[in-house]
Amino acid sequence: MSLIEILLIAIGLSFDTLAVSLVGGACMGKVSNSKKLTVIASFALFQGGFTFLGWALGSTFSHYIERYDHWVAFALLAYIGGEMIVNALRNKEDALDVDLLKPSRLIISSIATSIDALAVGLSFAMLRMTVGRIALASLVIAAVTAIAAALGLAGGKKAARIAGRWTSLAGGLILLAIGVKILVEHLCF
Repeated sequence: MSLIEILLIAIGLSFDTLAVSLVGGACMGKVSNSKKLTVIASFALFQGGFTFLGWALGSTFSHYIERYDHWVAFALLAYIGGEMIVNALRNKEDALDVDLLKPSRLIISSIATSIDALAVGLSFAMLRMTVGRIALASLVIAAVTAIAAALGLAGGKKAARIAGRWTSLAGGLILLAIGVKILVEHLCF
């Protein structure tokens, strides 16, 4: 597999992270650069780490993971998105406080957006990718994901200034839509 192919896969995997980071950026108030780096690093480490983990598990366990990965991603994204929608509709004062600075929210979001990376890692194992090549692929995927997360956080802040409280509702709907998309893709194709 060429570096260009790995880069294209990394870009494809990073779209969910970009969307979730946009929502996170819209929901977070002013935060320090170190906290932003924590969010970015979490997404990148899970995405790159799940790719490597998927490869390590190899084809031996792929049939177990493939059966449930889409349900796990859907449940996690639906939970976060649903909570945001409910808070926005209740017009709660803390509706915009649904942010990625809460460790549990950050970990759930990082896992939910990285489940596809686990499947990609499994496919890399089936292609008999070497340790060196999977290390490179995992690093490229982590780097592209970090860029997507940084862009999402920055873009989300601008969206929040424009739309205010409604960004929480829109964000929740986006997360729910991503979860449904993952579920439909796995069940129908």
